[in-house]
Amino acid sequence: MPKNAPRPGRTLIVFGLCIAVLYGLAAIGGTWKPRLGLDLEGGTRITLTAVDSGGESITPEKMREAAGIVDQRVNGTGVSEAEVTTQGDRNIVVEIPGENRADLVDAVKRTAQLRFRLVAGSPQPGTPAASESASPDASPSGSPSGTPTPKARNGQQPSETASPNPRPAPFADPSPTPAPTPAPTPSQPAQPSAPADQPQVTQQGASVDDPLAWSQNPGVEWLQKLAQFECPEEGAAPVADNPDEPIIACNEDGLKFLLSKSLIEGTELSSASYGTPQGGVGWAVNLNFKSSARQVFGDTTTALNRNGGTFAIVLDGQVISYAGVNEPILDGNAQITGDFTESEASSLANSLKYGALPIKFAKPTVETIGPSLAGSQLSAGILAGAIGLAIVMIYCLFYYRGLGIVVVASLFVAAIITYAVVLVLATAAGLALTLPGIAGLIVGVGITADSFIVYFERIRDEMRDGRSMRVAVETGWAKARNTCLAADAVSLLAAVVLYIFAIGVVRGFAFMLGISTIIDVIVFFFFTKPMVTWLARFKFFNSGNRFSGLSAETLGIDELPSEARLVGGRV
Repeated sequence: MPKNAPRPGRTLIVFGLCIAVLYGLAAIGGTWKPRLGLDLEGGTRITLTAVDSGGESITPEKMREAAGIVDQRVNGTGVSEAEVTTQGDRNIVVEIPGENRADLVDAVKRTAQLRFRLVAGSPQPGTPAASESASPDASPSGSPSGTPTPKARNGQQPSETASPNPRPAPFADPSPTPAPTPAPTPSQPAQPSAPADQPQVTQQGASVDDPLAWSQNPGVEWLQKLAQFECPEEGAAPVADNPDEPIIACNEDGLKFLLSKSLIEGTELSSASYGTPQGGVGWAVNLNFKSSARQVFGDTTTALNRNGGTFAIVLDGQVISYAGVNEPILDGNAQITGDFTESEASSLANSLKYGALPIKFAKPTVETIGPSLAGSQLSAGILAGAIGLAIVMIYCLFYYRGLGIVVVASLFVAAIITYAVVLVLATAAGLALTLPGIAGLIVGVGITADSFIVYFERIRDEMRDGRSMRVAVETGWAKARNTCLAADAVSLLAAVVLYIFAIGVVRGFAFMLGISTIIDVIVFFFFTKPMVTWLARFKFFNSGNRFSGLSAETLGIDELPSEARLVGGRV
């Protein structure tokens, strides 16, 4: 065998192993049934009602902007098939496929007003019950006995670190968890301790416009407000979060915090993503600040590193994380870690990445809805696709005879690859199949069949010119592949353009059309071509058997070229 001769057997074996790996990934997802879209399976409907806040009017422009942000959050990849619409002048309706999409429901409900503030003193028990159960060893003055242990959304101990530098965590836990400090009485407010070079709490306190000084000396009035404040019950309206004023906010553990005015807004984030912390386990949300905020963030973390102060990250009026500072963070990269699940980390990252809603909404209503199409619609769609596929196969077997086996085998391989891809994407990206998406897959069958026809006709043309089948397979491939790639490129470009500029289920159609086009290219190069090369070695095909589809009668010539008389590929 020549050194550069095709090795179809090896290619087919490797291709088969790749398919096995793909199904192995699908098995990791734990389900062998594709996730269906809202029109076929039903799902969850969330209704957001805009409310007046701070005298700001609710305009159609703000409603459209809010609807666009919500759509990006729940359908950023364009494959989850969530539908976002506006109703009237105050309602945004979000319909999400599937019954258990708590991650997307959370993303819709979150307004994503992210702010970085400084903590004055130490966290206090936020309810009378928590205050009564506080440790008797707590400092009676309300002064912190150490830098507070950082807490994340679920009450676990995180650290907020700069990444990916392999150095001690800038936002790390600098000391063991102190016992909760009893709430001070209004007549004798608690005074946060301060280093020797910092002033003690005074009656007036420092100016709120200087967050660093204010956090060390908030004044008696604010400490009295902290003592009297009780954390709202679960489900109650969040704390009003005015960025220009100090606030008192709570975390999920029921601790309340006295916080300075906002130092950095969530709009100063250039990116937000989630992943596994470097050298750690679990999930983390990675933040990267814009250049306009890096100086403030660096100066603040430098000051906190000197005075032992504490940063708090406040999302929608709730403290989601707080920690001391081990070293300054000067590069603008930070990380929120804690007891996040993957869906929680993804939801938080998406909310921060796609921005805050421009208007306030009341507590949303959540309800379960049924499919918008009858079950017979899905059956009819699948039946139509099966009939179309059968007609293509029968026609190819009738017209190409023996070569039609390659068509049937290639379509079958394309089908099992497509099914595996749908399963993997359903788990990894929340892909949901809708009726338009299924239509995109059916259209892809025609694209795949076009590739076979172009290749087989090229082989026939080469054999009519006097080449044997073995030579015609290779020379025909060199000419056919460019034609097929050009056709697939046009289809893929159309799918990409439609995906970018369309919305809703039309994006699902475009996505599945693009997937089927890519699968066609893969099957054509790594299965169809090696399969034809392998079959060309059998006498049934290269001798021109009348059932091979390559007989002299089928080709419309008097005599096939003889392998024995072949010189340089010609008679």
